Amino acid sequence: MVPVVSPVPAMPPAQPTANDMPRRILVVRTRFVGDTVLAIPFLRNLRRHFPEACIDVLIEKGAGSVLADCPYKDDLIVAPADAGKGGGLGGFAAMRANAAWLRGRGYDRAYVLKRAVSSIIPVWLAGIPHRVGFAEQGGGLLLSRAVPIRKHRHEVEVFLDLLRADQIPVDDGRNENWVAADVEATVDGLLARLPQERPRVFVAPRSTAVEKEWPIDRMARAVEWLVEERGCDIFFCGAPRDMAMHSRIAELAGHAESGRVHDLTKELDLRHTGALLARMDLALGIDTGLLHVAASHGVPVVAIFGPTDPNQWRPWGTRVEVLRSARTVKPLSQRLHESLFPGTVAGLRWPTGAADVRDIGIDEVIAAADRLLTVAGRSLARSAG
Repeated sequence: MVPVVSPVPAMPPAQPTANDMPRRILVVRTRFVGDTVLAIPFLRNLRRHFPEACIDVLIEKGAGSVLADCPYKDDLIVAPADAGKGGGLGGFAAMRANAAWLRGRGYDRAYVLKRAVSSIIPVWLAGIPHRVGFAEQGGGLLLSRAVPIRKHRHEVEVFLDLLRADQIPVDDGRNENWVAADVEATVDGLLARLPQERPRVFVAPRSTAVEKEWPIDRMARAVEWLVEERGCDIFFCGAPRDMAMHSRIAELAGHAESGRVHDLTKELDLRHTGALLARMDLALGIDTGLLHVAASHGVPVVAIFGPTDPNQWRPWGTRVEVLRSARTVKPLSQRLHESLFPGTVAGLRWPTGAADVRDIGIDEVIAAADRLLTVAGRSLARSAG
């Protein structure tokens, strides 16, 4: 049972009365594609408990579009002022402006799914009566209910803990996602140009954190094997800055001109990339948001982890092979904490601490991809259909 630290003396009833039912709920989940996708089970359970409420999700442009077709929200909203620019007095002025804007929208309950006091302050200033979020980073005093985060707990469960703290029942936390008909038609039109019997593999090799990236020559070797040994078509789709890496991988794999490697970065935005991922037989990559999008569509995933914790960040709710070195490095403070409180790491599937992604060999990745392609059999079903 997760302990709850709260300045509110009484918990709300497990089954609210009509007078307790919120009319308008705000969910704050800005930045990062993967984190936003992992909020879908939270939104489903929130909607299930409050079917008549208006549920708006505060997002940032770009990443928030992965929720465009989610049926559990009413509106995706973007704050008018950017509190992340300017800092100091300028940042606080932006928070106040956003608070005034939120106050005008009349929310009576808010859930802050972001670990940042800068996300809590506008909700507090807006005077939203019931505010639930995380106790970390000094924002707990501004919340009606501040929920501690259990270390190494998966992010989906961390989000659901906010509902549990409000005595809202949750389901099994299953993953899901949706594709609008017009978006689906656009992507299917692009894929129709290619032989339908070939397995399709999406490759995600790039991160804004370079320490997460697997050596490019090894990724190229994996692409070469997928094309030549398993007969796959390879797909890339990312930000414009990723295209040079995509091209280099295709070149090193010997398939820059073979017609078997396809970079759709220029053709597809993030919403359409989700539709593309839904059509894949496998997603292979480093710890990045696009693997979470693939998992939300039920696509099998090979995930190569280095410094980040797969106990918390592995792709959720799909068949997944996580590859990570057992050799990790921990700061002294972490080693002392784990020795004093061994229960915090008991039962974890992967060791804590930071690992080096370069410890993962090409044979491990190829074997994992081979297993998932063999088990999935989705390309055979598509060909037969």
